[in-house]
Amino acid sequence: MADLSEVTQIMGANNAFVPGKRIKFDFGTDGVILLDGVAEAVTNDDSDADTSIKISFDNFKKMAKGDLNATTAFMMGKIKISGDMGLAMQLQSVTSKIKLGG
Repeated sequence: MADLSEVTQIMGANNAFVPGKRIKFDFGTDGVILLDGVAEAVTNDDSDADTSIKISFDNFKKMAKGDLNATTAFMMGKIKISGDMGLAMQLQSVTSKIKLGG
């Protein structure tokens, strides 16, 4: 299963960001991935973002593989969102840009 740096590289290679916006995935002790649509980059910088999404790295990988629905995960409390909720709603289109292997 991919680690944080591999996932960051995959997302960067697939331009998995929203133009002009910053979305931060906060994986707690596992680190962060910043989808920086302003700089058009994907990094592990723990910087300010328009939207922050707190989720475990394991659940993030399940979501990216299609094994966990983002809406269901949110309703179950597996995802916590702060900031621009409209931007968070675009989460599915962002994760559809990456394909993580088994």
